[in-house]
Amino acid sequence: MARESDQTMSFTLHGLAASSGIAIGQAHLISQATLEVSHLVISPRMVEKEVARFETVLEQVRSEFATMKSEMGKSPTDIGAFIDLHMMILADPELSEVPKQIIRERRCNAEWAIVQQMEFLVAQFEKIGDAYLRERSYDVRQVVERVVRVLIGRPSHSAVKVPKGVRGENLIVVAHDLSPSDVMAFKDQQFASFVTDVGGITSHTAILARGMGVPAVLGLHNARQLIRDKETIIVDGTRGVIIVDPDPRILEEYELKKSQIEIDRSKLKLLKSTRATTLDRVKIDLLANIEEPSDVAAALDSGAEGVGLFRTEFIFLGRGDMPSEDEQFEAYRTAVKAMQGRPITIRTFDLGNDKNLHSDDIIGGRRRDNPALGLRSIRLSLAEPASFQAQLRAILRVSKLGKVKILIPMMSHAHQIDQTLAALEQAKSSLRGGRIAFDENIEIGGMIEVPAAALAVGIFLRRMHFLSIGTNDLIQYTLAIDRSDEQVSNLYEPLHPAVLMLLAHVISTAEKVNIPVSMCGEMAGDPNLTRLLLGMGLREFSMHPSQIPAVKQKVKQSDISELIPITRRILRLEESPKIREQLDRLNS
Repeated sequence: MARESDQTMSFTLHGLAASSGIAIGQAHLISQATLEVSHLVISPRMVEKEVARFETVLEQVRSEFATMKSEMGKSPTDIGAFIDLHMMILADPELSEVPKQIIRERRCNAEWAIVQQMEFLVAQFEKIGDAYLRERSYDVRQVVERVVRVLIGRPSHSAVKVPKGVRGENLIVVAHDLSPSDVMAFKDQQFASFVTDVGGITSHTAILARGMGVPAVLGLHNARQLIRDKETIIVDGTRGVIIVDPDPRILEEYELKKSQIEIDRSKLKLLKSTRATTLDRVKIDLLANIEEPSDVAAALDSGAEGVGLFRTEFIFLGRGDMPSEDEQFEAYRTAVKAMQGRPITIRTFDLGNDKNLHSDDIIGGRRRDNPALGLRSIRLSLAEPASFQAQLRAILRVSKLGKVKILIPMMSHAHQIDQTLAALEQAKSSLRGGRIAFDENIEIGGMIEVPAAALAVGIFLRRMHFLSIGTNDLIQYTLAIDRSDEQVSNLYEPLHPAVLMLLAHVISTAEKVNIPVSMCGEMAGDPNLTRLLLGMGLREFSMHPSQIPAVKQKVKQSDISELIPITRRILRLEESPKIREQLDRLNS
């Protein structure tokens, strides 16, 4: 799409619905930072001075991050988590040491050295099968961008500033990308929304938007080029649509929708202290997904009854080595104590060998490709027994402090379960030998995210205490769809008959033997699917904290005795459009 420079016209852009809600305001364009730097060859006598300049800038950026952290005040905890992540990325030898080697070996300027290393790292991230981890390449880029800004003498502080005479709540930020420091500006300046050219639904920008309740649409590709500064735009974060320069009729329609959403949200806040119980008095457990110990505050504020999924990947990302057992213990201890006796399920790390735990292998360039079907998750844990033992021991040690469960990702074979249980017993035995206390009866569960695991769920039910369905991966593996690939993402369909049949099979089979089943994928946090899942027999949902109020409301408006026969009829349908039509009736 192109625009005439002197012509005003209304048009619509479609992107990814990253955070629901509606915002109406003026476009505030953020300049796109560039990482294009010159390649300079320096004389041998200047090499160490260039290395020293690089080290000085790294220290300055570290200080800026620390200042940002100390000035956060009441900023959303998600922002603090991403600042921590950026600090870890900056401290990683891959960015703090390797560029110095490049400077010395190639006699080049520091800017060029760190950008070359960034491009190498980003290429490795793009090989990761897991969309959530693949999108951490944006974080690497933003850290390097911050360093380069300082190296070339440009300010590294946030570019998000309110123009004079304009109220922040009337502005919609339009950018190519946003860093956590940019998003921190929302705390004081209260922008209405933001839209970006890049980023996916699992990118940090999307996670922050959902955590703050700010409407956002990402992955628009060229919004930054097409939208003019101060133009009126509508952001429909629910549909993933941007309307630029809307006509009066459309504007009035969306203003009414926006007002209704604000009224509904105010009502949802009143549900925080109420129990999630259906009309026919069935108790439903609504839990939170967290990535960092600091996320617990948001979980409790949303009314979560516990943590259904603690993703431990953040503890491993941004490092050149494996975190020690004690480092992991401290992270888990912080989260468990903050939960104040509520249950917390800690998932063992879900990374692949593309994020190698040994920095020597990375520096040596000996990285193997790791598609989604490669050596990852429990497969990698079992292949790295020393690292796995460190994590299991850390989780076991913290189990004495609260209600802790262990969750194992991506299992598909009985022998994997047996090997995992043997590894857990080994960790227990070593703690007993050292007279270190832990919960002897700690429960261990398995994630159902591979079709083979769903179809042969009996092997899990005979060996595990509980199950957790990871719908994001289960859908992708079932339909052979990478939802982060824009060319095929339209085929990602949670309501595909095959997906629903797998879900129903797992839930009903587990119910027969009285094994609890939770769901921690995005389907669990979609209130439009709540009644369908309740009708299938799901009684435990785990989701982003911001999604809990809406799901709780849907639970409290539902009668399971009425949902069961309707759900059975829906499960007999063989086409997604017909399923969606019946689902609309179920929610009406």
